[in-house]
Amino acid sequence: MFQKILIANRGEIALRIIRACKELNIATVAVYSKADRDSLHVRFADEDICIGNSPPEDSYLNIPRIISAAEIMNADAIHPGYGFLSENAHFAEICEACDITFIGPSSVMIRAMGDKAAARKTMAAAGIPTIPGTDGTVEDAAVAMRVARQIGYPLVIKAAAGGGGRGIRVVRDESQFEQSFQTALTEAAKAFGNPALYLERFIEQARHVEVQVFGDRYGEIVHLGERDCSIQRRRQKLIEESPSPAVDDTLRARLGETAIAGANAIGYENAGTMEFLLAPDGMFYFMQMNTRIQVEHPVTELVTNIDLIKEQIRIAAGEPLGYTQDDIPFRGHAIECRINAEDAEKGFMPSTGQITSFHVPGGFGVRVDSHVYAQYVVSPYYDSMLAKLIVWGRNRQEALTRIQRALEEFIIEGVKTTIPFHLRMLKHPKFKHGQTDTTLVEALLAEEEGMEVGSQLSVVGGR
Repeated sequence: MFQKILIANRGEIALRIIRACKELNIATVAVYSKADRDSLHVRFADEDICIGNSPPEDSYLNIPRIISAAEIMNADAIHPGYGFLSENAHFAEICEACDITFIGPSSVMIRAMGDKAAARKTMAAAGIPTIPGTDGTVEDAAVAMRVARQIGYPLVIKAAAGGGGRGIRVVRDESQFEQSFQTALTEAAKAFGNPALYLERFIEQARHVEVQVFGDRYGEIVHLGERDCSIQRRRQKLIEESPSPAVDDTLRARLGETAIAGANAIGYENAGTMEFLLAPDGMFYFMQMNTRIQVEHPVTELVTNIDLIKEQIRIAAGEPLGYTQDDIPFRGHAIECRINAEDAEKGFMPSTGQITSFHVPGGFGVRVDSHVYAQYVVSPYYDSMLAKLIVWGRNRQEALTRIQRALEEFIIEGVKTTIPFHLRMLKHPKFKHGQTDTTLVEALLAEEEGMEVGSQLSVVGGR
């Protein structure tokens, strides 16, 4: 087992990793930027070291500084968390070259799945269902348009090196294609340094369902059930739950078997997530594989009673899984709401400043993962997520009731948050009945905008 782990991240995920390390009796090193000098992950780690100025490129994305910090502090492993360098194959490769264990899959696996077009081709060769689309990438608009006619509309243009919802454009007819293609091309080049794009048929009213997988270096791979991540805005997830209300036992078995087959196709090790689109007719299609721990991993932890971060560390240290698929329990229902410093009333505009009051909810089945405290300053440099509220219930109805109660108890003052939005979404008839898809957030916002306009018109008419 490792003696000391450096955490190449910040915020709630850094705290989450520190807690797991303490329970495994592993010393921890926190790295931090100047903006994060007073952060809780710095306070609770055994050791800490400043790695640069506030912008991520000067700190959390600065590979030489992170490697130097690990060497100075004698860390024998690095946990990247999620975001930042967690899916950077070059970073994992440097860790390997420096004899520092990267807690995650190998650089070869990250690179294989990092190119979304190549990953799609790999999964198709393994017999995994993929959405009809291009066999490889296209960079010429004229060629792409000819291919688009063969695929048919609507379709989606995606960045091969994409992630986080960037470099993606939905095109409903040929008149929109050229402009959408050029926009995606520019965005992909700017965001990922790689302008390569690929095309896929766009599936209307689809759900986003993902399967958590774990593999060890001895060839054992299991799945830990599915998560429904359909509640998202601009492809950024807002609410996640496990199990999916749209998945029955038969479909669950098929999804799990498919996810394991996909992971086996590349000899996958450590934590990974196979992401699928679930069509209204019950067919599902591979989208991509995330080669890291997910933000929404707590919902899986609550329904399986397995600590995913500890499992990542154990497997990276060379330990076997020690259990088979039949040994994994699934119980109850879990829901997570991402509490972001954003103003949903103003197009989810980021809200920065000092938090003047902070009170988390409690009670049976309630968990809050957060790095925030009263007087904490929300910085403009980093992701806007302040906390994750996760609840467990014996069934979905109990979990829904519990998370609404917990949201009403959650107090964050000084900045705007998405708590009011979450309360409205949880009360939406389609969400309450599990009839969600990836367009529901936009539908809710449009309904509210229509109600507001209608209210204004009635006032005008009354005069």
